[in-house]
Amino acid sequence: MTPIFHRVLLKLSGEVLLSKSSGQCIDPDIVSRMAAKVRAVKDLGVDVAIVLGGGNIFRGATGEALGIDRCAGDYMGMLATVINALALQNAVEKAGMPARVMTAFPCQGVAEPFIHRRALRHLEKGRVVLFAAGTGNPLFSTDTCAALRAREIGADILVKATKVDGIYTADPRKDPAAKKLDHLTYAEALGRGLRVMDAAAFALCQEHQIPIQVLDFFADGAIEGALCGMTVGTRVDGREPPPVFG
Repeated sequence: MTPIFHRVLLKLSGEVLLSKSSGQCIDPDIVSRMAAKVRAVKDLGVDVAIVLGGGNIFRGATGEALGIDRCAGDYMGMLATVINALALQNAVEKAGMPARVMTAFPCQGVAEPFIHRRALRHLEKGRVVLFAAGTGNPLFSTDTCAALRAREIGADILVKATKVDGIYTADPRKDPAAKKLDHLTYAEALGRGLRVMDAAAFALCQEHQIPIQVLDFFADGAIEGALCGMTVGTRVDGREPPPVFG
């Protein structure tokens, strides 16, 4: 397969790291599988940057419901993303790929601060770059961070990797009549109020014309196929469907 995209930003949910059997917040087997998927993308010759969520450890919104100040909770969630990024960095390096964790605020001793030109240099040298700590600001999601970093590094596409194989008209786990959508425009995604990514992330991608691909990260060949132009999951971009005549 030949890729049509040459630099990808992978947005991965922290919740996928949870162990269903033991309840561990980070399952080493799942992290190893994630690293193998990254290896498959690198083997295509594609530059890889990653933004991981922290929902397997802590979410600011969840903390707020428990009486924790939302801003304090969001900073706690950002630190959770650093833990996840370090775990994935370790697995990626064990899979034979050099990797760097870059954080939005200083975490001296465990990661590099995010510096735009340094991030680009790491990618040019073939390193996997993991962006952690969100945007460094409370009240912004890791989806927004993913869209922002995608623009900063010149990513050709943002892949939102989930547990489902695309965007549906309704939650397929609750509504058996839900239908998968192969393509949406940014305007349609925003207008339908889809919760796959937050509105700020969609708007950033729309403004800078960064296509979004939503797919099942662990499905065999899914991410490789998407990067090679195959119809996989759901594509969100600015392309309008052709008019229907007659």
